[in-house]
Amino acid sequence: MIGGVFALLLIVFVIGPVAVVAIYRFVPPPVTYLMVQRMFEGHGIERRWVPMRQISPHLVRAVIAAEDARFCEHHGFDVQAIQKAMAANASGKKLRGGSTISQQTAKNVFLWPHRDWVRKGFESWFTVLIEVGWGKRRIMEVYLNTIEWGPGVYGAEAAAEKNFHVHAKDLTAAQASRLAAIVPKPLSWKAAKPGPYVRRRSGAITRNAGVVRREGLTSCVL
Repeated sequence: MIGGVFALLLIVFVIGPVAVVAIYRFVPPPVTYLMVQRMFEGHGIERRWVPMRQISPHLVRAVIAAEDARFCEHHGFDVQAIQKAMAANASGKKLRGGSTISQQTAKNVFLWPHRDWVRKGFESWFTVLIEVGWGKRRIMEVYLNTIEWGPGVYGAEAAAEKNFHVHAKDLTAAQASRLAAIVPKPLSWKAAKPGPYVRRRSGAITRNAGVVRREGLTSCVL
């Protein structure tokens, strides 16, 4: 009995995760839990996987500027961002997260979208595995091909075509910043027809993306 339980735990927590991470190092991940959930909510799936070389560097810089400026420096977890998030939340300010692009990728690809302690535990484990097994460039490639960018719209190629009628490799700096701006609320914010807040946010991302470029903060990807 004990041996059976141990074997099951070994499969669930070690062998299974390691195997699937190894496979996805080379194979594009299929549909995610979030995609299935959105399908049941009445949305389709628009997604066209493209390799990293077919995604505009402007988009890489924009998402790093918007989501994880220390992406190339940390090993999956940004301790400084986590501490700032905990301090802000403890002081009663607006809740903020400290998730890195690596953590977001682990969640998007392998796990369910709802927050709970079990999912956070698995998220941390998968974050370690992809940092070790994939490396930064593959993490960014998977992230940009699976992230939700609108109702039923996933990945940079589908988002670029849907919003701007161009391929992901042809996105301008302004277009890339608009896409990066709506990442936190892709079902309500619009990149093609942004409201005042998204315009202000995308302008700030454009400026920060310039800093990212000048300081070489995409060196692990580009």
